Amino acid sequence: MVQHQPIRSNTADREIPDKLYFRIGEVARLCEVPAYVLRFWESEFPQLKPNKGGTGQRLYRRRDVEMALRVKTLLYDEGYTIPGARQLLKTESRGKGPSLLPGIDEPPDIQRLKRLRKEMRDLLAMLQKPAGVKPTAAVHPIRSVKPHKAAAADGPRSLFGDPQSASESQL
Repeated sequence: MVQHQPIRSNTADREIPDKLYFRIGEVARLCEVPAYVLRFWESEFPQLKPNKGGTGQRLYRRRDVEMALRVKTLLYDEGYTIPGARQLLKTESRGKGPSLLPGIDEPPDIQRLKRLRKEMRDLLAMLQKPAGVKPTAAVHPIRSVKPHKAAAADGPRSLFGDPQSASESQL
């Protein structure tokens, strides 16, 4: 009886020979996929672009072979779809790598975060004080208001400060 090889083999253990260029047949053997699959991947993944020699034959460099092995691992071993693998390779090529939080590309500055935390706590403490509590620093008016001596003796003052007109308006 014929024994079948597993469909999914580990491509990370594959050793790439030390050569400058590889032909498509050699890359197909290294990746254990047919050559037409490599040609299809070239059309789907912009990162996989081998050079073409003078005769039009594809010449893969070492990084192209590594990229083909990475594509195979994503599609066959990790179960990514083609668009999902394309997106992952796009973010990896930008130097971001897969991140848990979108928009965070570098580790945060710890000292800056500690300062921000202290400021936020200070703001929270200020907001939690009751509205009737006066600040600790004394607040002085710009000018003091002194009552008019004649107005206090004669009766109520009008809006214009003349005690006489206030009494006349009451008539």
